[in-house]
Amino acid sequence: MTTTARPRRLSLAAIAGASLLLTACGTGVQDASDDAAGADDGGTAAVDVALENCGQELEFEAAPQRAVGMSPAQTELLVRLGLGDQVVGVAQTSSSELPEDVSAQLGAAEELSDDLPPSREVLLQVEPDFVYAPTSYEFSADQGFASIEQLDEAGAASYIATGGCFERRSEGTVEDLFTDIENLGEIFAAEEAAEELIEDGRERLEDAAELSEGAEPLTVAQVYVEGDTLSVVGGGVEYDIIAQASGENVFSPDEDQFDSFVFAQISAEELASRDPEAITFGVEDAAHEEATREYFAQNHPEVQAVQEDRLIPVPNHHLFPGSLQNIDAVERVAEGLYGG
Repeated sequence: MTTTARPRRLSLAAIAGASLLLTACGTGVQDASDDAAGADDGGTAAVDVALENCGQELEFEAAPQRAVGMSPAQTELLVRLGLGDQVVGVAQTSSSELPEDVSAQLGAAEELSDDLPPSREVLLQVEPDFVYAPTSYEFSADQGFASIEQLDEAGAASYIATGGCFERRSEGTVEDLFTDIENLGEIFAAEEAAEELIEDGRERLEDAAELSEGAEPLTVAQVYVEGDTLSVVGGGVEYDIIAQASGENVFSPDEDQFDSFVFAQISAEELASRDPEAITFGVEDAAHEEATREYFAQNHPEVQAVQEDRLIPVPNHHLFPGSLQNIDAVERVAEGLYGG
């Protein structure tokens, strides 16, 4: 597959708008039999898997053979599980660039879209039997995308990253990623690769946590800057990334401003009153990072994080649900807080 990833500025409003369009869904659990993996006469792995994913019951008697990754994060996870040959389509490719070793394993996978999810017609033309998305927004029929029901009629199962389920949006954690890896390992009869990914991920999280040993926890705010507008995070995987990095978020999910969503706009005075010792902020590229740093320096020189230059940029795609880069984000934040 040959694609050229273009930098894209995802505004907070766009992120919030997409998330608010999600349909209600629950967390995933899996229940596979001890003798789940085998092989049928056609060489397709036979499985016996039943699980709940975002409120829908999924059952598999055979491992999918024609998968679509609806964002680079989902595509990468499929490839890291050794399923590159089964990926027939990739979508929303401009949201982030795939690592070279991942792209090299995609073979003839077709690029279905760059900025937005693919239309129903474009998605169905590659005849998928498994569609893996970061949120249920990718299945919004009113946006022209294939719905879960339409894909089911076409013989394709739909799987949503556990952290992207609407009901878990405010409670999502980095741990949700491991639920997805385990589920996918069962579905595709790739349990050994899944176990290795999970073990590696947990070890990296433990190493990141060790950076704070013997240190007083630092207070942190996750801030998004859009023009002169400030928004902060009070829940979800973004919040848990700070916790996993041993930071103490100065905003709490219990606050009224986070009752309806994990993001909330705040005033400049509110940020100053919370006075975090560190600020993490999402960025799209180097220019975006530089502009955000300049904003803090010019408008908030009184905040401890700015005075001590403890400003920690995190690529926005590292914060997407169901992304292996959630672990990268924890490492980056922990290093920025306690790495010296």
